[in-house]
Amino acid sequence: TDQITVFHNPRCSKSRQTLALLEDAGITPHVIEYLNQPPTVDELELLADQLGLKPCEFIRSKEPAYTALDPPGPERSGRQLLEAMAADPILIERPIVVRGDRAVLGRPPENVRRLL
Repeated sequence: TDQITVFHNPRCSKSRQTLALLEDAGITPHVIEYLNQPPTVDELELLADQLGLKPCEFIRSKEPAYTALDPPGPERSGRQLLEAMAADPILIERPIVVRGDRAVLGRPPENVRRLL
């Protein structure tokens, strides 16, 4: 079986619920607290591919850091959004759960069952 990795924010209830769901299933995932260990632009690009999402689909557009972007987020290319997420990881939607070459957003936490 492939190792499961969770890009986790311990202050986020959905992230904590996702982690609990995995642990209840007997899985001890590799946890990356991405606010302390932000992914690189290349790692975010890989996550986008694994999620099957465009960067604009997993950026937290309600965050003050997003509304403060200059030029504004909607005017940025996918690469520029990934660069913004790498520079300020609070912009990354959470949690992201990865297994092998697939990933899901843990919103809602039950989405993680697709990887089990």
